[in-house]
Amino acid sequence: MTSTLYQQIQQLYDASSGLWEQIWGEHMHHGYYGADGTQKKDRRIAQIDLIEELLNWAGVTHAEHILDVGCGIGGSSLYLSEKFNASATGITLSPVQAARAKERAQAAGLSARADFQVTDALNMPFADDSFDLVWSLESGEHMPDKRKFLQECYRVLKPGGTFIMATWCHRPLAGKAGQLTDDERKHLAEIYRVYALPYVISLPEYESMADKISFQDLRTADWSTAVAPFWDVVIDSAFTPSAILGLIMSGWGTIEAALSLGLMSRGYQRGLVRFGLLCGTK
Repeated sequence: MTSTLYQQIQQLYDASSGLWEQIWGEHMHHGYYGADGTQKKDRRIAQIDLIEELLNWAGVTHAEHILDVGCGIGGSSLYLSEKFNASATGITLSPVQAARAKERAQAAGLSARADFQVTDALNMPFADDSFDLVWSLESGEHMPDKRKFLQECYRVLKPGGTFIMATWCHRPLAGKAGQLTDDERKHLAEIYRVYALPYVISLPEYESMADKISFQDLRTADWSTAVAPFWDVVIDSAFTPSAILGLIMSGWGTIEAALSLGLMSRGYQRGLVRFGLLCGTK
């Protein structure tokens, strides 16, 4: 199952990353539209704002050795490397993404301190205590073993270092809402199929796992309202003439993902899909 999933993830991003960069630029993640989600701003500024808001929320003001887990084409890696004058290592399952990230690092004059490689996040080839900032921006949802993912991030984090994760979640299961309904499960299953996800969990489940792994100073937050407008902006930009041509050239998987953008928008609207944050130290 894992090898098949990894192949699906690789194929999805190998096929779609070039088109995403053409339309959206180097940052393959949500944007931040203010705490209440009402701020109007350029979509790329919103994506940079998300990075800055995450750093502020986690209290990170300095880093020397950064690991970007699920680095895409190097958007966060290069941004953080430049911001902190730090070395950055990005990992991805997509050879196309890794190659493009290296090209972008060279173009930015950051090749000497930014490295990108095709690596399984559940079995990272790094020594214990290697990084003082481990950054995972919208990659946790792809992990077939969430606990092992957190364990690996903890293992490679230096004592005193910070782990920051932002990931797709489903709603909490406690309280009146209770367990997921059949309709909610069906909705999530469609998201999983289109975006090559094994499953997602709730933010309280992530917090419980992280606590048992021994992360310290744990904090969580739900920024669903702040990022939800992102999907409507993506939908608006996906059906321009140049985007449609790019979709056709990218193949059916990318076309299906574009046609299914409404799944995420509706997921946020109904409170099923959540944008969960977790940070902790070692």
